[in-house]
Amino acid sequence: MKKLLVVILVALSFTNAQAQLTKEEKKLMEYIDANMPRAIELLKESVNVNSGTLNIEGVKKVGAIYRRELEKAGMQTEWISMPDSLKRAGHLVASTPAVNNSKKSKGKKLFLIGHLDTVFEPDMPANPFTMINDSTATGQGANDMKGGDVVMIIALQALQAQGLLKDAAITAYFTGDEEHAGYPREVSRGDFIERAKKAEVALAFEGANGLRSVATARRGASGWKLEVNAKTGHSSGVFTPYAGYGAIYEAARILNSFREQLSQEKYLTFNPGLFIGGSDMQYDDAKSFGSTIGKTNIIAPSTVVIGDLRFLTEEQKNKARAVMSTIVNNNNLTGARAKITFQDGIPSMAPTEGNDKILNIISGVTVDMGLGATVAGDPGSRGAGDISYIAAYVDCIDGLGASGKGAHAVGETINLNELPFLIKRAALTMHRLTK
Repeated sequence: MKKLLVVILVALSFTNAQAQLTKEEKKLMEYIDANMPRAIELLKESVNVNSGTLNIEGVKKVGAIYRRELEKAGMQTEWISMPDSLKRAGHLVASTPAVNNSKKSKGKKLFLIGHLDTVFEPDMPANPFTMINDSTATGQGANDMKGGDVVMIIALQALQAQGLLKDAAITAYFTGDEEHAGYPREVSRGDFIERAKKAEVALAFEGANGLRSVATARRGASGWKLEVNAKTGHSSGVFTPYAGYGAIYEAARILNSFREQLSQEKYLTFNPGLFIGGSDMQYDDAKSFGSTIGKTNIIAPSTVVIGDLRFLTEEQKNKARAVMSTIVNNNNLTGARAKITFQDGIPSMAPTEGNDKILNIISGVTVDMGLGATVAGDPGSRGAGDISYIAAYVDCIDGLGASGKGAHAVGETINLNELPFLIKRAALTMHRLTK
């Protein structure tokens, strides 16, 4: 009952705020309301196609569904194939005619971001689109991010129906491997980055955190690998000058020092995801898989630890790496030597003045919709995303997609009551940026 009351109050506020909208903006809202049943059907259709990143045919099938809908919005579409070596499906790109005619375009050049894949591969538990109640549905990728894709597509169709895409320069890019990007990234994200550089504003449709919050920053993600080698021998000699401490103790010292020196820094996290050591250890980098024989009467001669490092800015990442390297290289326990290597992953989307300017435009939209001002969400609450690859080149906002809970888990849900408002927010934002 409480949830229903909140929805009614939001709807009333929205109705009262209609006077703040222009005539063409009100028509946009009317179109979206009238087409919500079709939006739900599009969501259901795409959710019911398994498109786990490695399910190439499934990703392509979702791409075909969205291609059909984007062409209804008068957009020109193309499929960007990936080399067979990447084992990825490719990407869907849709552009308004004005993208290729700079003299004709008006307003900001927009780059919209979605993705076709989900974390749910075919061998994982099935979770078809199912209504849980009158306001909530579940399904694979319903929230992350087929719901966000539908927000973008229906908003574009609404703009097209009112003749508002005619002079707008908009590129919509749906990657096929956001959840597990192919390597090398220069190939899997090369075309994506080059097209984004031609735009001025990037809007990404990952999950929304309510109706009045968007992401002006996202943390980046990278990896690290710690390798420790040490003297081995009978365990009765452990801690002695001639036998030393062994590789496991040294790895534990290093990890604990990471925690002591870096764990309180805001927005910085580092998580060891695998720790393996013993008297006879084998580790496969490509599979992140290892095996070991560990006898309690043998001092462990080798240890491998792999983990991630998440950060808000490149400066924060580099400083953390420097501290970690110092810990690894100094004060080694007797008989042990260690090294750490770092792997770049997804860069961060750092907060900028340009991002804040776009936030102000979105806030104006939600105020005029009667929802109140929009604020920047906590960067620490989000992981890395495709938008981070281009954050150094354009002003960026993320979190414009659908709302829900349980992303990346069986039972993921989408809030259908909030969906119309989020589509309207997206349509109005695109319209005002491209006027």
